[in-house]
Amino acid sequence: MGHIITDLKEAFRRGNVYIQLIFINVGVFVVTTLIGILLQLFNRSAAGIFELLALPASFTRFVWQPWSIFTYMFMHAGFLHILFNMLWLYWFGSLFLYFFSGKHLRGLYIVGGICGGLLYMISYNVFPYFRPMTAYSTMVGASASVLAIVVATAYREPNYPVRLLFFGNVRLKYLALIVVLTDLFFITSSNAGGHIAHLGGALAGLWFAASLNKGKDITSWVNKALDAIAALFSAKTWKRKPKMKVHYGNNTRQNDYDYNARKKAQSDEIDRILDKLKKSGYESLTTEEKKSLFDASKR
Repeated sequence: MGHIITDLKEAFRRGNVYIQLIFINVGVFVVTTLIGILLQLFNRSAAGIFELLALPASFTRFVWQPWSIFTYMFMHAGFLHILFNMLWLYWFGSLFLYFFSGKHLRGLYIVGGICGGLLYMISYNVFPYFRPMTAYSTMVGASASVLAIVVATAYREPNYPVRLLFFGNVRLKYLALIVVLTDLFFITSSNAGGHIAHLGGALAGLWFAASLNKGKDITSWVNKALDAIAALFSAKTWKRKPKMKVHYGNNTRQNDYDYNARKKAQSDEIDRILDKLKKSGYESLTTEEKKSLFDASKR
């Protein structure tokens, strides 16, 4: 078991950003599923725990669990839900890295999820159609984050060919357009919240790619925050630094004088050797002079 955990840690460390995100999503899914099974064996429900990590549609509930705007994008409702989301993240994450950096991918995943979550909550509280469901509705899934990555890539390289089973090569802009239109058409379906979040993620991807063309990176604040958190939990941050040795006494001034005198003597000796080298050539130098010149070149 220890070898398996070590291998997984090494795979996570060596993997690209989208591989690391897949690891995190799968890890969260496995842990939450096992917790649910364990509680069920004792005739207990894990619904209350999972609701704390899911994003509520109600602003009143959200005030009591603001962390859910981040945690919901790593939660999934079932095996097929996470399977398709991770497949899309794998395919388009690798394609995204051809045109953008790993930090852009990491930042856009978070920004896309946040924009999708905000649009979901706003829509459920603004449109009368959703109001009867607002009090008890929640949302989980990485779909908004993944769609942000898809749309950003399509904006950057709209004519990039993507090979689809049964359809052959399809330009990326048409694939992104079909996905967005599908979400728009099913905005009043049983999974209305998911489709609304997809649209929010798509808008985030468009915003990111268009802003980056103008020299502005909307993911920079996310990456700075994540880097600061990583540094906070880094072992180097908490590693105790060796205490500086401070010497007190009358010998300090004498030691400084001796050090400066030695440095001056070494500098004078090097100047003398260089003058000799200039006048008589390298072969005229003694073995000791050659060694001194070599040591000085390394300092």
